[in-house]
Amino acid sequence: MAYYQQQQQQPLNENIPLTSIPPSEKTWKDEIPSDLEMYLDTKPLFGLTDAQVSERLAKFGKNELQEQKRSKIKHFLSFFTGAIAYLMEISIILTAVTQDWVDFGIILAMLIINALIGYSEEAKADSAVAALKNSLALHTRCWRSGQLIEINATELVVGDVIVIRLGDIVPADVRLLGIGATGEAIDGDLQIDQSALTGESLPIRKRKGDLVYSSSTVKQGQQLGIVVRTGADTFIGKAANLISITTDAGHFQKVVNYIGNFLIALSVLLVIIIFIYDLVEKKVKTGTVTKDDALEALKEMVVLTIAAIPVGLPTVMSVTMAIGAKQLAKKQVIVKRLTAVEELASVSILCSDKTGTLTLNELTFDEPYLAKSYTKNDILLYAYLSSEPATSDPIEFAIRTAAIKDHPQITGEKHEVFGYKVKSFRPFDPTEKMSRATILDHSNQSTFKVAKGAPQVILDLVKQHGGGTMDVAEGVVVEFANRGLRALGVARTKPKSMLDDTDEEWELVGIFSLIDPPRHDSAETIKDCNDYGISVKMITGDQTIIAKEVAQRLDMGQDILDANCLVDPSQTDDQVAEKCLQVDGFARVIPEHKYRVVELLQNKGYFVAMTGDGVNDAPALKKANVGIAVHGSTDAARTASDIVLLSPGLAAIIDGIKTSRAIFQRLQSYALYRIASTIHFLIFFFVITLAEDWSMPPIFLILISVLNDAATMIMTVDNVTISKRPNVWRLRLLVVLSTVLALFLSLFSFAHFYIFRDVLKVTEGQLYTIMYLHISCAPHFIIFSTRTEDFCWKSVPSWPFTVVVLGTQVIALILSVYGVVGDARVEGIGWVRGIIIIAIALVTFVLVDLVKVATIRLWNKHHSYNNIIKKKPTLSLKHLKQKTKPTRAQKFIQDQHQNTYSGSPQQQVYY
Repeated sequence: MAYYQQQQQQPLNENIPLTSIPPSEKTWKDEIPSDLEMYLDTKPLFGLTDAQVSERLAKFGKNELQEQKRSKIKHFLSFFTGAIAYLMEISIILTAVTQDWVDFGIILAMLIINALIGYSEEAKADSAVAALKNSLALHTRCWRSGQLIEINATELVVGDVIVIRLGDIVPADVRLLGIGATGEAIDGDLQIDQSALTGESLPIRKRKGDLVYSSSTVKQGQQLGIVVRTGADTFIGKAANLISITTDAGHFQKVVNYIGNFLIALSVLLVIIIFIYDLVEKKVKTGTVTKDDALEALKEMVVLTIAAIPVGLPTVMSVTMAIGAKQLAKKQVIVKRLTAVEELASVSILCSDKTGTLTLNELTFDEPYLAKSYTKNDILLYAYLSSEPATSDPIEFAIRTAAIKDHPQITGEKHEVFGYKVKSFRPFDPTEKMSRATILDHSNQSTFKVAKGAPQVILDLVKQHGGGTMDVAEGVVVEFANRGLRALGVARTKPKSMLDDTDEEWELVGIFSLIDPPRHDSAETIKDCNDYGISVKMITGDQTIIAKEVAQRLDMGQDILDANCLVDPSQTDDQVAEKCLQVDGFARVIPEHKYRVVELLQNKGYFVAMTGDGVNDAPALKKANVGIAVHGSTDAARTASDIVLLSPGLAAIIDGIKTSRAIFQRLQSYALYRIASTIHFLIFFFVITLAEDWSMPPIFLILISVLNDAATMIMTVDNVTISKRPNVWRLRLLVVLSTVLALFLSLFSFAHFYIFRDVLKVTEGQLYTIMYLHISCAPHFIIFSTRTEDFCWKSVPSWPFTVVVLGTQVIALILSVYGVVGDARVEGIGWVRGIIIIAIALVTFVLVDLVKVATIRLWNKHHSYNNIIKKKPTLSLKHLKQKTKPTRAQKFIQDQHQNTYSGSPQQQVYY
C-alpha cells in the first residue's frame, strides 16, 4: 500500500503558520522495501550500464501499465446472455423447427436490436487502465553509461537516474537526490502538484530524500532523482490494479433476471403441462401420437410461449434507458454505461472528492485580518509589491491574481503599480522565511519597505522594530491555523524621505489567508442532493482541519473521519462501515481508502455514487454503483466512470438524478404492466385449454405480442412524478401486485368467454375475435394504472403516450370489427360488439386501479421498512436515542429509519 510522506519531513513554507499549530496528526510514510535498496546504489552522473538495464528490464518489466483489452466480439455477444435472452434463442430454434418464419423473424429481430442498443451505448468507453497508461510521460532525460540522453519513459528501470524539471510529468516513482542535472548544488526545493494522485489541494514542497510519484507534475525547480518503482509497482500502478479487480455491480441485470426468471419458470411450467396434455389427449382419442401430432403440439406450445414470455422486456427497457441517456446528453451529462441511468435513481449516498470537484483546485485570496486603519486594498497592494513576478509558485500566483482582479491601481502589466516603483527586491529566503522590497512612492517622493512571509516571522519583525504587543494578531494566526488556512503576514515601514537616516519602524498591515475555495454551485448542489434523499460525504487527501473548513463553507456537517480509522486493525469491517455511515466526510485518504469507503458502504446495502476528477479517484469511481467524472477530469477518471459531466461544477448531477428517477418510474411501470399481463395470459389460456380444450388462432397471439409491446416503447416520453427519495425495486411487491391484478383480469376474461359462448351463443369464429379484442385491450389499458402507485387520475399521462396506446387498440378494434386477419376461421364482430368490449375494458381498468391502490396500501401496512429492519437490521439505531444533536449524516440515517421506503436499496430489492 502506498502511503503519505510524513508532514514533518517537509521544510517549513512561507505560508505555514509557525506558532500555535494544532497537534500534528498521525501520517503514513511511504517506505521503499529493503530488498530494493540494493538496486539504488547508482552513481548520479554515470547512471546504469546497458547490461544493468537489460537485467532489470527482465526482472521488473517495462515502465508501463498492462492493459487488459476486452474483445469487442465477446462484448457484443455478452448481450445475448441472460434468462430472457436464452429463452428467446430457444424460441428461435423452435420456430425454425416448426417453420414458423414470421415468429422466427420477429424474435430474432428483437434479440439483435436489444444487443445493438446496449453495445452501441457502452462501446464508447475505453479501458480505464489504458487511460492511466496514457497519463504517463512519454520521454525523459536519463543518465546512462556516463551520458545524459533522452529515452522513452517505458524503458526506465529501477536505479535509473533521471532529470526532473519545471513542467515535467514525472515518469516513475522517484527519490530526489538533492543535486542538479550536472551535479551542481541545488538551493531550492521542488514544488510538486500531485492533486490528481492524492487529492491534496496545494503543491507539495519536496527536498532531498523525498519521493515524487509518477504522473505528478513539477511546478517549480529542477533536480536529479533515482527511480525506485516502475510500472504496476508505482503509486499510480496500484490505482490501476484496483481498477482491474473491480467488476460492475450488475444491479439492473439482477432485476431483469429476477423478473425474467419468475415469468419464464411460470410460463415454461404451464406450457409444458399444456403440451403434455395435448399429447395425452391425442393418445386417448386416436390411440397413437404421430410425428405430425407432436410437431403440431410443439408449434402451439411455441406460439403460447412467444405470446406469454416478455421477449420485448429487455428491448423496451434498453430503449427507455437509451432515450434517457440522450436526454441527459443534452444537459451535458454523458452516460457511458447504459444501466447507470437506472442505477443512479437508487443512489442514496454520494461520495464526492473535494479537490477539483467541490472546490476549484486553485489557491484564492481569502478574507484578511487588517491592522489599525488598513484596508483590503492596502494589504493587496503591499503583498503584490513584495511578490515575485517571474515565479510560478502557486502562492505568489494567487496574490498576483487577487491584486490584479480587485485593486484599481494594479493592471498586471510588467508587474508595475501606478504611483509606485519597486527600487529593490529580495525574493523569498527559506532562512528568513520572508520576501522584502523597497518602494518609491511617486506622490511624495518618499520610500518605504514592505515584507511578506510566515506570520510569526512578520510579527517578530514588527515587535523588534516597531514595538507594541501583537496579542490580537497572534490570536488570528492561531485561529487560521486551527481552521487549516494557509496564512501570510504583511508589514511595511513608515515612509521617510531619501535623506532620512533614522531607524526603520515596521508596522503590521495585516494577515491574510489562502484557500482552495468551493465552487460557486457546490453548496447548492449538496442542498439539492439532501432534498432528494441523498447523503453527501466529502473525501479528500487534505488534512482534517482543511476538510472541516471547506465543509463549513459548503454548509455540510463537519464530522470528518481520519483515514487511519479506515484501516484500524482493532475494528471489524462492520464497525468501520458503521463509522462511515455516521460521518460527513473523510480526510487524508489515498486511492485505497476511497475504494474502501465505497466498498464498506456498499456492503451495508447502500447504493453509492462517487464523483472525482483525478487518477486517485479512478479506483473508487470504478467500484461505485455509479461513478461520475466531473468537468476537466483526467482520462483515467473519465474512462473509469459511468457518467461524465461536460459542464463545470456539480449542478448537472441534479439533472441526472431527476432524469434517472423519471426513467426508473417508467421502467417500473412497464415491468408491473408486463408481469401482470403475462400472468393473466398464462392463467386464462392454461385453464381454458385444460377445461375447454380451446385455443386461439396463432395470428391473434402474434398480433397481441407485436402491437402491445411496440406501443409500450412510447413510455419513454410519458409524464412521471419524480420521487424525492431514492427509488428501489420492491420486487416481491411487484410480483404479488402483478398476480393480484392478473387474477382480477382473468375473472373478466372467463366472464367474456362463457357469456359470449354460452349466453349470447356467438359462432366459434366470432368467439376467437371477441377474446382477441378483450385480451388485447383489457390488460393493455392497465398500463395507465401501473404508471403510479396512487389512483391513476392523480398522474395525467402525456398526450403522445395516450395517443399511441389507444391507437393500437383502435387498430385491434378495426381488425376485430371486420375480421381482417387473414384466417378463414376468424369472423368480424361488428361495431356494436366491438364498442361494448372496449367499454367493458375501460370499466375493468378503473376497477383494476382501485384493486391496485388497495393492495399497495395493505402491503405497505404489513411490510413497512421499520418492520423489516427488526428482522434484518442494516443500520445502527443507537444514535436515535442520543440526547445530543446528531450530525448531518446521523440525521440522514434517522430519516431513513422513519421513512417507509428509503434506506437500503440493495436489501429492499426483494422486499
